[in-house]
Parts: sequence; C-alpha cells; structure tokens
Amino acid sequence: MSAVAPKIAVIYYSSTGSVHALAAALAEGAEKAGGEVRLRRVPELAPDAAIDGNPAWRAHADATRDIETATHDDLTWADAYAFGSPTRFGNVASQLKQFIDGTGGLWAQGAFHDKPATAVVSASNKHGGNESTLLALYNTLHHWGSIIVPPGYTDQAVYAAGGNPYGTAHASGQGELPGEDTLAAARYQGERLATITARLLG
Repeated sequence: MSAVAPKIAVIYYSSTGSVHALAAALAEGAEKAGGEVRLRRVPELAPDAAIDGNPAWRAHADATRDIETATHDDLTWADAYAFGSPTRFGNVASQLKQFIDGTGGLWAQGAFHDKPATAVVSASNKHGGNESTLLALYNTLHHWGSIIVPPGYTDQAVYAAGGNPYGTAHASGQGELPGEDTLAAARYQGERLATITARLLG
C-alpha cells in the first residue's frame, strides 16, 4: 500500500436507489482498502413532475439530498474514479453523461491521463443493457487515457453476483435493490480499484 492513501472519487447517478446502493458499497470497499473516498451524485435533470410521478424516484431523491453534488474539483482531486449509472436504452443515463461531457477542458489539460477507473450499472432486467452501458462508459475512459480496472474474474464475489467481468451490475426487476451478493461484488470492486491505484502511486 502506498504511504499516501489513494484518493477515489465515486461519481454516480441513481433515480430509484439501485446505483446509489452499488456506489455506496464500492466506496465502502475502497475505504476498507485504505482509500480516501468522495461519494458524489451528479445533478438531476428530470423535472419535478416526472420525479413525482414515480414514488420510488421521489423517495430516493428526498433521501439522498445530503449527498454532495459532483463537481470538476472532485475529478482533479482524485487519483482514481468509479462511475455508476442506470442503463438507458443500453447506454449511460443523460444525467451522468452530461457531467462527463462537461469535462472537455480537463481532458485537454491531460487531467485524466493514467488514472485508474471502473464502473457499476443497473438495469431493470438481466439483459437490459448492463454490459453495453459499462462498455459505453469505458469508451470515455479510453479517450481520457485512463487505466480501466474491471473486476474481471479475480474473486469469488464476482461469480456470486452473476459473473460480470466488466463491472458489478444489478437487475432491479420490479424495483428491488441490490442484494448482499451484488453489494459484496461492488465492495470488492472498490477494494480492487483502491489497491491497484495505491500500487500505481508507488
């Protein structure tokens, strides 16, 4: 482990709570591995009328008001990143995508070069686009020059959570939050990110 704790920014969007649960578990794992973590949510873009139309969405929005909103300062502060997004038609949710799309200035400065990064996702069903959303997020990391740190098949927790080597993924069904196996995989993913980041920091 590096003498300096690796700084991990966990930045996510969650509407009804599944991705929030994954992000919080990942942050917990990174802290367990010695990381200093900032858990941040990106701004909501949906109008109140849409949020109010879904009781679970409204309840989650109200319950997470105290979580700080992500800024570009969180990106420059961090040694490594973890992103979380629900799947929207097999792609990244617009809320997180808008945050990422606003990083052009930092990208031009080389702020993301050689920084480890990973991601977690959630869709309503097993074949609802979780893998394609992870790969879409990783496209950004290729452009950033970051080092992608997937869980791979490197721990039994990955198998217990369904065996996704790209990143921890949840199928929410009728709104179910991630179970313990999936949360354990997310914690492991956070531990792995923090451990590899510490090695790179030397």
